[in-house]
Amino acid sequence: MDLIPAPIAVRTTATDPGLPLGPDTTLAGGPGTEDAERWLRSVLGAATGLALPRAADPVVALGLDPALAPEEYRLAVDPAGGRVRITAGGPAGAHWGAQTLRQLLGPDAYRRAPLRRTGWTLPACELRDAPRFGWRGVLIDVARHFLPLGDLLRYVDLLAAHKLNVLHLHLTDDQGWRFEVKRYPRLTGAGGWRERSMVGYRAAGVRDDRPHGGYYTQDDLRELVAYAAERGITVVPEIDLPGHTQAAIAAYPELGNTDVVDTAALGVWSDWGVSSNVLNVSDATLAFFEGVLEELLEVFPSEYVHLGGDECPKDQWRASAAAQARIKELDLADEAELQSWLIRHFDTWLTARGRRLIGWDEILEGGLAPGAAVASWRGYAGGVAAARAGHPVVMCPEQYVYLDHRQADGPEEPIPVGFVRTLADVYRFEPVPPSLDEVSARQVIGTQANLWSEFADSARDLDYRAFPRLAAFAEVAWSALPREAAERDLADFERRMRTHYARLDALGVAYRPATGPHPWQRRPGVLGRPLPGPAPQV
Repeated sequence: MDLIPAPIAVRTTATDPGLPLGPDTTLAGGPGTEDAERWLRSVLGAATGLALPRAADPVVALGLDPALAPEEYRLAVDPAGGRVRITAGGPAGAHWGAQTLRQLLGPDAYRRAPLRRTGWTLPACELRDAPRFGWRGVLIDVARHFLPLGDLLRYVDLLAAHKLNVLHLHLTDDQGWRFEVKRYPRLTGAGGWRERSMVGYRAAGVRDDRPHGGYYTQDDLRELVAYAAERGITVVPEIDLPGHTQAAIAAYPELGNTDVVDTAALGVWSDWGVSSNVLNVSDATLAFFEGVLEELLEVFPSEYVHLGGDECPKDQWRASAAAQARIKELDLADEAELQSWLIRHFDTWLTARGRRLIGWDEILEGGLAPGAAVASWRGYAGGVAAARAGHPVVMCPEQYVYLDHRQADGPEEPIPVGFVRTLADVYRFEPVPPSLDEVSARQVIGTQANLWSEFADSARDLDYRAFPRLAAFAEVAWSALPREAAERDLADFERRMRTHYARLDALGVAYRPATGPHPWQRRPGVLGRPLPGPAPQV
């Protein structure tokens, strides 16, 4: 059966010929399963050519059972009775059961048109399944390189195929602003475009000298949110502040530290890395971003809103008389507490509107906002500290799950950036470190893989960096794997991946082959900067 991610339990009958699907196969769902039914009919109808009409007593039936958890499901294929039953605790669970049924039909079930109209058979089985974590996320950075809406919708389908349920959308950064704010049109007008882009690292001295940009209208993003929700996925938006904001300052210079820098002369940043230009801390700037967030909340219904908080240089605040006056006014100790005050302001603002703030682990510095959740990216330490303090944590340490990092240590890798992390390394990643006791461990609400796009300027480049490692990450996030990496059955996963590669082929995913990159995937002569040292110990 070669399912990925692996289910909790599955029972098969090797001697049973299975349940064939044909022109008489019907499909129907009960209340709460409408989205899963519609999706399953659409994808299987396209791949098999079967109509799969509704019927009062269908061959394939979907239903809900309140005794199950919302994402839990049961799947039973009974050839003797001529029935398939998917029973779930909620709409999301029904969708995950439908995804598993598609896997059972083989790689050709992932085609968009039928290669054959006969020979579709479901193996006899009984399957029980539920996720380990409630947050199984993937970040896609659309700020450094804009990804057209059609490509984002495709990635929603790829996440859903792997039972990943959070799309973290990094919408703003120094290099571009991608979210339409109707009251501030220059954010996407001036802030949405840069004159050129770096190719590789700064030491290479290579620029492409092509303008780059784009943005999503609010209706574009409403479409994305609705499309994702039908597939059991929540879209969590990120507006990065107070650092990573040069694009916003280029559009509205009054947002910057005008007593230190001639912000009117700034453009959208065309380098990678971290710009020194950060927001000022005036009441007007707070009100500006409250306006941004008011429009953001109208588009994204997610409980969590990500406000970044990472990599904020403090040099301009140290030099700014206005920032120093704010520190004195608030009786703060230093610039770290000033950033904490700003994050707390927006934490309170979001809480008053029924939402929750999540930020990168730097928001711990200077004191963590009372209602905030932490995405721990600089290793485990930030997540451990936040969990012990009773805050929700999403573990996403760069040393394991930054999938923009290279997959092998060789010059043939395209822009060989970051730590070497192979498919096996990702499969061995454990989101909950043993240093957490049982109570604190429950604060780890999930885990996330991050796809930063400085070195991925197309959907094809994202595919190469994401896959096949995202399949390994999906199993880590979903399946009940042993906590000890040495106890995980890597050989069995790699065996199942041989079938899964065929599914990825059918989906048109330009993954990195196990044997190394194709010639067209290489970028010789472009400098990368490997990061030294081993990954931190769990």
